[in-house]
Amino acid sequence: MAFKRRTKRSFWQAVVQTVYPRGGWLRAISYIFHRLRRLPDRPHRIARGVAAGVFVSFTPFFGLHLLIAAGTAWLIRGNMMAALLSTLVGNPLTFPFIMALSVELGHLMLGQPDTLHLALIVRSFARASIELWDNLRAMASGRPSHWESLAWFLRRIFWPYLLGGIPPGIAGGIAGYYLSLPVVAAYQKHRSKKLRERLEKLRAAKAARTRGEAGTGLER
Repeated sequence: MAFKRRTKRSFWQAVVQTVYPRGGWLRAISYIFHRLRRLPDRPHRIARGVAAGVFVSFTPFFGLHLLIAAGTAWLIRGNMMAALLSTLVGNPLTFPFIMALSVELGHLMLGQPDTLHLALIVRSFARASIELWDNLRAMASGRPSHWESLAWFLRRIFWPYLLGGIPPGIAGGIAGYYLSLPVVAAYQKHRSKKLRERLEKLRAAKAARTRGEAGTGLER
């Protein structure tokens, strides 16, 4: 395979590089920013894609962020690749802050003033995934299923997270749009200028060669 790794990563190497990429998150963010600037699309469409990806990063639909970001970008006529790249705003370093902010804000909006610790929120997501899978298998095999824990998870964590993530998600999306739009536009303008200058140099060199060949022919 052309894009297959020469040296296969171990499981723990994959886990570590997911949390902390090779070269660090600063280099990873710089690479993403570089890719966004070079996307072959109009600046406002790329900026819309960035807004979609950032907004989706504040939703609790883990595992579906890429699909939802692509769908959102399609709905608002944004660049889908920009949306996919921008979902990396949500990463192992930022998710704890996003979770805490969204759930806390959701509790306030729903009139649930008591606070849940971040560790409990993270464990609840893992536990809910396991229990959902166990209940689906129980239903398939005819065994009794238990939904009490999942009902608590939906009421106390998922719905507050979903509701509370909307305001900061919108704010982050708007910020991403207005920050990326002038940068992408300026980069594309600069790149077009460089390409025109290079083309003009090639044309000038070709014209000089043509004149030189014509002059040589006349001398003969």
